[in-house]
Amino acid sequence: MGRFLFVTPPLTGHVNPAVGVAAALTARGHRVAWAGRPEVIRRLAGDGADVFPCAVPRRLPERDASLKGPAAFRFLWEEFLIPLAEAMAPGVRAAIGRFRPQVVIADQQAIAGGLVADGLGLPWVTSATTSAELVDPLAGLPKVAAWLDDLLDGLRARIDGGPADPRMSPHGVLAFTTRELLGPAALPSRVRLVGPSIGGRAPTGGFPWERLDPAVPTVFVTLGTANADAAGDFLRAAAKGLSGVDGIRTVIADPGGAVGPVGETVLVVPQVPQMALLARADAVVCHGGHNTVCESLWHGVPLVVAPIRDDQPIVACQVVDAGAGVRLRFGKAKPDRIAAAVTRVLGDPGYRSAAEKLGASFREAGGAATAADHLEALLGG
Repeated sequence: MGRFLFVTPPLTGHVNPAVGVAAALTARGHRVAWAGRPEVIRRLAGDGADVFPCAVPRRLPERDASLKGPAAFRFLWEEFLIPLAEAMAPGVRAAIGRFRPQVVIADQQAIAGGLVADGLGLPWVTSATTSAELVDPLAGLPKVAAWLDDLLDGLRARIDGGPADPRMSPHGVLAFTTRELLGPAALPSRVRLVGPSIGGRAPTGGFPWERLDPAVPTVFVTLGTANADAAGDFLRAAAKGLSGVDGIRTVIADPGGAVGPVGETVLVVPQVPQMALLARADAVVCHGGHNTVCESLWHGVPLVVAPIRDDQPIVACQVVDAGAGVRLRFGKAKPDRIAAAVTRVLGDPGYRSAAEKLGASFREAGGAATAADHLEALLGG
């Protein structure tokens, strides 16, 4: 029996892949614990999850959707990742001291996990929930790379962290994608393409399934859980545009309550049982979040992708290059353009065929089971 500690940020899209891997390890008889925000982890992994609480900054920053390029990168590190790491580090250290894991799995955005484990000499693995940093994003930008190195050195000194890069563990990187979606990018040898980690999540009930009509296509619209600041106009445009498309039913996930009254063919709900809904969906409209994209493709569902920021343009390009969907400009996504894109994806069977091909590659990769294999291999190391 091994002991594995997962360190995750308070972000649903970063916890979900770890949940599937944790479930696979538990099914093999290993002990699993978490370091992070208990309310986020238990909502996704179940009330029985063993969670060591970590503090987070009193107020997570809200970023203007207009921030792009270097300004967005600087904001991400200065206003989110570094403050989050400083807040989480004492909890991560306490969790390691109490649980005594043999292996730590640290999310790429929970950098305290990698730094603390590295400083203590523990084997640790990076959980890469997106493909954006599988290759060096700062190659060719030496001044930005030097700035980030200085930022990380200061953090290491404050939390007594180890010298390794907290985004890319020398012990291995679990990347929840496949070559078929990622494309031909050259990768370091320590990166393992395990495919999406699907399953193990706590059930979500209360969805009005009777509002769907199995005789007509279902379109699911979501911008994830971390884009409330930018969601309103897009979701309202989607509701207006898709309510005018004959012969479909639309489900819109609207956690912020941005969408007002809509027609009978559009269902607006604050949250959805996403995996169950995707099993019945015929197209997905989303922002290009890696989890939503991979979960859709797992079910063979083609996409309309309107990326907002961060890794989302990269993921959107991967979808388009694979032939599994079309891309919209988020700021230009008016009702008629959203409706036209959905009509195009539903009307051309090539998009569905490409999505199904990617889904087959995901299942062949093994996902959570393959990730668990790699983690078990470190137990004796």
